[in-house]
Amino acid sequence: MKNILVTGGAGFIGSAVCRHLASNPDINVVNVDKLTYAGNLASLRQIENHLNYRFYQLDICDDVKLLDILRAEEIDAIMHLAAESHVDRSIDGPGAFIETNIVGTYRLLNAALTYWRDLPTDKKEAFRFHHVSTDEVFGDLPFDSGIFTEETPYAPSSPYSASKAASDHLVRAWHETYGLPVVLSNCSNNYGPFHFPEKLIPLVILNALDEKPLPVYGAGANVRDWLYVEDHARALACVITKGAAGENYNIGGNAERTNLSVVETICDTLDEKKPRRSGGSYRDLITFVADRPGHDRRYAIDASKIERELNWKPQETFETGLARTVAWYLDNAWWWGPIRQKTYSGERLGSMVKGAA
Repeated sequence: MKNILVTGGAGFIGSAVCRHLASNPDINVVNVDKLTYAGNLASLRQIENHLNYRFYQLDICDDVKLLDILRAEEIDAIMHLAAESHVDRSIDGPGAFIETNIVGTYRLLNAALTYWRDLPTDKKEAFRFHHVSTDEVFGDLPFDSGIFTEETPYAPSSPYSASKAASDHLVRAWHETYGLPVVLSNCSNNYGPFHFPEKLIPLVILNALDEKPLPVYGAGANVRDWLYVEDHARALACVITKGAAGENYNIGGNAERTNLSVVETICDTLDEKKPRRSGGSYRDLITFVADRPGHDRRYAIDASKIERELNWKPQETFETGLARTVAWYLDNAWWWGPIRQKTYSGERLGSMVKGAA
């Protein structure tokens, strides 16, 4: 039996990881989450009563209690996903990103190091600290060339990506300096069920259902590589179980799309699955708005290393994954309805202009 601690396990990607791991009876899943605005235990309803799943509400900055949990649960591996993750929110308020993503990672690393040093030799060699990061740390790519590899230099553009870059460097430093056995992964844009509706795909789906404008930054020409969240959860499980200490792995969906084409595809899917009462197309709701500051043009992931070394590749195409996502939101208003009513109703975030007071 392997005991895996997941930080941020009530978030979007973290909950997918918990659901995936808990489906294996040979794995005990220990979820640690602070439950900020984007943490939602409803995303874990299908596993909350499983015998191999436990939840602790805890801030990762509390390294004393973290160490207590590591010891009490006899943890074999840590999957670190707890993070503030929305670029627009980082523009409006970078402080929370510095505190959680940098300071929180530092405190978790210290707790993990103390715990790891006390393990018997066999468990010490098998232990892994898996830091889950983003392709945004690599910065901006030209539209017509380049792709992110594991050797791409870091060049973050936003407070969010800068905080994740800093945490990546801390994790590598704890490996090089103290010998903590770490693995890192950097992923492209995730989408799928249980996605908090501040992000592009769920925001557009729910705004469309509410007959609200569908905001597209600038001309909608920015390009992202899209990764279905359940494919990502499978990839992360491969990294934590088979990844070599000190290595990093890029995880992508091989699905580059412009933001405008993503929004148009959502509209076309909804036209088929949930036609408007007016008879018009949801495309009529598309509204171009002022771009956000520091908006990177393009991200693109080379995921050949994880396919070659760990035998992972995505199962969903963008078309099949998006169809599943739209269908899920149509069928699960019980999950997103309370969020839209009480937490986030779709308002614009991150509109602060360069040089503004």
